[in-house]
Amino acid sequence: MKLNPWKDSPRASRTFLLLASVLFLTETARSAFLLSFLPAYAEAFDISVATVGAAVSVHYAADTLVKVAAGYVLDRFPARLVLRGFLLAGTLGLCLAYFGKEPWLFIVGAALLGIGASPVWLLVLSRVKETSRAAQMGSIYTIWLAALGIGPVAVNFVIDRGLPLSFGLIAGFWLAGSLVAAGTGIEYKPGGHGLLLPPNEQLRRMRKQLAGMKPLMPGMVLQTAAAGLLIPVLPTFASNYLNLSYSEYSIVLVAGGLFTALLLVPMGKWSDKWGYRRFLIAGFVFLSLALYALPYARDMYTALPLGALLGAAYSAVLPAWNALMSHFVQSGQKATDWGVLSGVEGLGVMIGPIAGGWLASRFSEPAAIAASATLLLAIAVFYAFNPVHTRASRVTNKSRERQ
Repeated sequence: MKLNPWKDSPRASRTFLLLASVLFLTETARSAFLLSFLPAYAEAFDISVATVGAAVSVHYAADTLVKVAAGYVLDRFPARLVLRGFLLAGTLGLCLAYFGKEPWLFIVGAALLGIGASPVWLLVLSRVKETSRAAQMGSIYTIWLAALGIGPVAVNFVIDRGLPLSFGLIAGFWLAGSLVAAGTGIEYKPGGHGLLLPPNEQLRRMRKQLAGMKPLMPGMVLQTAAAGLLIPVLPTFASNYLNLSYSEYSIVLVAGGLFTALLLVPMGKWSDKWGYRRFLIAGFVFLSLALYALPYARDMYTALPLGALLGAAYSAVLPAWNALMSHFVQSGQKATDWGVLSGVEGLGVMIGPIAGGWLASRFSEPAAIAASATLLLAIAVFYAFNPVHTRASRVTNKSRERQ
C-alpha cells in the first residue's frame, strides 16, 4: 500500500499540491464568508435574514449549476486561463457583496463567489488516478474539511474588531488562492477525443452518461438532501432540545469534524483495499443510527459521542462514495464528467434545506432529523441489494476499451 497515494511522478505531485493550495485558500475564504461574515454584515447594515438565506441558496445554486459548464470549458480551453477567469469573477463577487450595500448586490455577489469557486473542485477531482481512488479522495476532503473549519474560526477571532478587518482577512485568503493559480503552471490535459465533440454530440453523450449512472442516482441526490435537511435545524435543535450553549454546540461540531478529518485518509486506504461497497453500507447505517439517537441526548456529554460517531461514519462514506463516482469519469473529459456528477449531487443541496425548514416549522426539529436519518438508512438498504461497484467497474472497463 502506498504511503502517499499522489506520488505517481514529481510533476503529478507538484500539480496536485498547487491545486490543493488553491482549493484550501479559496474554500477557507468561502466558508468564512458564508458561515461567519454574512450574518454579521447583514445585521450591521440592517439586511434581512431572508436576504441572507437567499444569498446562501443562490450561492450554492450558482456553484452547482455552473459546474457542468465549467467542466465543459475546462475540457476545451487552457486550465490556467479558465481558472483565472473564474477566480476573477469570485473576486468581483466579494467586492459587490461587501461594497454594494444593497440586497440585490448582496445576492449577486454571493452568486459570483459560487461561480468563481466551481472550477477549482473539478480540477482537483480530475487529478484522481485509477489506483488508490478512495485514498486520494480522502486526501482531498481532508483539505476541504480543514478549510471549512479554519475559515469561520479565523473570522470569528477578528469580527469583534470590525467588519473591514474581517473582510480583509477573507479577501486575503481568496486573493492568495488567485495568486497561486495565476503565478504557477497548473496543467490539465483532458486528452482523448473529447475536444472534438460538437455541442449536440456532447449533449447526447451526457444523456448516455446519466443513463449509465442510474445505480448512483439515489445516493447522489438523497445523501446531499439528507445533509441539507439538517442545515436549518441543527442550531435550534441543539439549543432547544439538547440545552447546549453556543460554545458546547461548537465543541460537538468540532468533535465530529475532527473524527472525520483524522479518519478520511485511513478509511480511503482501507476501502481501496477491501472494497467501497461495504464501507458505503456501514457508513450510511451508522450515520442513520447516530441521527436516530440524537433526539435522545440531553446534554453535551451524551451528544459528544454521537457527534464523534457521525464524523467517523462520514469518513467511511465520503472517500468510498467519491471513488465509486470516479469510475463513471472518462479520461477524455474528466472535468465535464465531474461537472455533471457534481450538478446532480447539487440537486439535493438545493432541496434539502427547504424541506428541512418546512418539516421543522410544520412539525419539529426532531422530525427533520428523523427524516434525514430515514433517507440515509434507505440509501444503505438500496446499496445492500444493488451491486453498484460491479456496474461501476463495468463502466470503467468499457471506457478503457473505447480509448
